[in-house]
Amino acid sequence: MSRSFSELKEKVLEANLGLKEAGLVAGTSGNVSGINENRDRVVIKPSGVEFSNLRKDDLSVVDLDGNIIDGPYKPSVDTASHLVVYRERLDVASVVHTHSPFATSFAARGESLRVLTTTHAALFGGPIPISDYAVIGEEEIGNEIIRHVGESSAVLLRSHGVFTIGSTIDKALRAAIYVEECAQVNHLSLSLGKVEWMPEDVVHAARNWYLSDYGQSPIGSGS
Repeated sequence: MSRSFSELKEKVLEANLGLKEAGLVAGTSGNVSGINENRDRVVIKPSGVEFSNLRKDDLSVVDLDGNIIDGPYKPSVDTASHLVVYRERLDVASVVHTHSPFATSFAARGESLRVLTTTHAALFGGPIPISDYAVIGEEEIGNEIIRHVGESSAVLLRSHGVFTIGSTIDKALRAAIYVEECAQVNHLSLSLGKVEWMPEDVVHAARNWYLSDYGQSPIGSGS
């Protein structure tokens, strides 16, 4: 195993454990996957293994056709859907799936997660879309992700949960964390009564600011 592939497995393990730490998963549900630089191998959580018991050598490795390359356990039941995303979106290096409760409550209602806060606007650039129903264990979920995610980094799968994508594992995990925060804010705000959704021009301004000015860059770099 190359050093870079070993590092990928470490990152996928850390992200899966991060789901548990962030309170986004319960029991054995949920998963994180990552694809290698050559885009011919995917590392993903195995099916039905407790997060607290998960070790690097437990992770499943598959090719883009779903053939098992390495790992002692059967890969996640969501593997086929993750692979659809990797085949269709060459900009995606990681897929995260959770059943985080506030976001899943909107998925259960078949509602997109509309924009109420500048955090939501900046990170997602618009409502988090809702998909149609899809069967677990086949490619259908992946097809729904591709069909609905658009320029967002997250989609609510109707009556199921949350899928997020990212150009890195850290970005996909961060999206999953903030989807739940935004959903919690929406849930609490709606419970207090009528809300005023952020106007599109304000959402776009927040998103543009985030893309151009947020975060660190070397002083004097001009970027």
